[in-house]
Amino acid sequence: MQGYIGYIRVSTVKQGTTGVSLPEQRDAISRYAERNQFAVGLWLEEMETAAKRGRPVFNQAMKLLRQGKYKGMILHKLDRGARNLRDWIAIGDLSDQGIEVHFVNESLDLQSRGGRLSADIQAVVSADYIRNLREETRKGFYGRLKQGLYPLQAPIGYLDQGGGKAKIIDPVKGPLVRKAFELYSTARYNLERLGEELHRLGLRSHTGGKVSRDGLSILLNNPFYFGIIRIRRTNENFVGIHEPIIGKTLFDRVHNVLTGKVNARTQRHAFLFRRMLSCATCGYSLIGERQKGNVYYRCHSKECPPTSVREEVVGSEVIQLLQMLQFSDEEKAYFKARILTMRETWPTQREEEIRSARLRLDQIKDRLNRLTDAYLDQALDKPMFEERKKGLLLDQKTAEENLTRLSRDDQRGLDRLEKFLELAGNASLSHELASPEEKREMVEILTSNRQVTGKSVALKPSIPFQEIANRFENATCAPERAIPRTWDRLLTTLTKLNAAGQLPDLPAIFGRRNQDNIGEAPPKKWNIANCGKN
Repeated sequence: MQGYIGYIRVSTVKQGTTGVSLPEQRDAISRYAERNQFAVGLWLEEMETAAKRGRPVFNQAMKLLRQGKYKGMILHKLDRGARNLRDWIAIGDLSDQGIEVHFVNESLDLQSRGGRLSADIQAVVSADYIRNLREETRKGFYGRLKQGLYPLQAPIGYLDQGGGKAKIIDPVKGPLVRKAFELYSTARYNLERLGEELHRLGLRSHTGGKVSRDGLSILLNNPFYFGIIRIRRTNENFVGIHEPIIGKTLFDRVHNVLTGKVNARTQRHAFLFRRMLSCATCGYSLIGERQKGNVYYRCHSKECPPTSVREEVVGSEVIQLLQMLQFSDEEKAYFKARILTMRETWPTQREEEIRSARLRLDQIKDRLNRLTDAYLDQALDKPMFEERKKGLLLDQKTAEENLTRLSRDDQRGLDRLEKFLELAGNASLSHELASPEEKREMVEILTSNRQVTGKSVALKPSIPFQEIANRFENATCAPERAIPRTWDRLLTTLTKLNAAGQLPDLPAIFGRRNQDNIGEAPPKKWNIANCGKN
């Protein structure tokens, strides 16, 4: 045997330099060994809480002692060896086997009945202390969460302000985090390219290096950035009081890309409709390829019937859709007059929408309270409670953003509606003047589903363009005198979508004009012959 093992331990790195640090424990054990003429043959150091089982260095010491390579072990105090009863039992087993265990600060003889009983009592008290400390820590942790505070390290883009204070946006990294969401939402970046671009722009991890691929995935999936605190280990969610970096709408767009609802693969070929068309049978994206000078989009699944469409056919369908969005001079004049009238009643209408939004928010909060009561009454198990709570918190965040938008939106809502009608009606002309990449962007904005069956393609307009394209469809095919009623119905629908934040701010390409100011669409007379046509 090679003497004794000197085992020293602290719970954290900070404790290793303050309080009863590793060097101080080592000095105390050395003096004790010299006084009792014990030769310390091996020093083992560990930075791990004794309340945790499976400590590697402690287990190494146990293994060496069981193998009979050392006479015994010397510890500074009993709680340096074990603060959980299972590890204390392991130490007791060593003593039962005749292996010596000494404590510098306690006069405990584990070989005697009285000494063993005294040590057992101290071990139980130590284990109870840890359990109580853990419970109090947990109460404090959840107390902060219920206050809307995040008691852990601030994620990238935020700064810590100390205990009891909300995280604040990092003036340097915060805008770059928002840029990360905006870039990824375009579906033009994968995580590798996004990481390179953000590193070029200056975004760094907590350690000062490049944000890894996994780090970006965690960042883009973290609802903290739009105001929801999520504890990943327990899947619990809380409303945070910190200022959001992004809105939930942008977060949802990014989530659609991450989950594959929007394809973000690396571009190989510059086909106009690459990764935009899907097979109506299997749902997979069609692959663009050039054959005999023509571009085809094909489904390569062996389980699907032959599915292939020429690029010209898709282009023709796009042009037909764009023509359906054009407004005649008569329509434009009517919309302009109606919006002018709406401006007079806009404040009253806005107040009504604000009251409705507040009622919606109150209803969500009431449902949250009733959900919590059901959980406390044990009518729901914890997983179901957390899942429903998460859904309600997301709804609450959406309602809060909607209320905020309504509260600060005076005449700008009507301005947005008027601008949208102008740009949407000009989409066909703007498309003619657009570059290939701009045409792709327009098609992505204007359509929500682009499916191919056999050799034909069906384009489904996205909301709210679907309302414009189908504005003259009706079941009764009413005569032309009912058309103003149709226009009113369209304006009412678009106004509701605008209030709900579903009316997009169209990019500048929708306002493109040529030098001859093609501008206005030619006058169009809608009559009974147009009824039901797409």
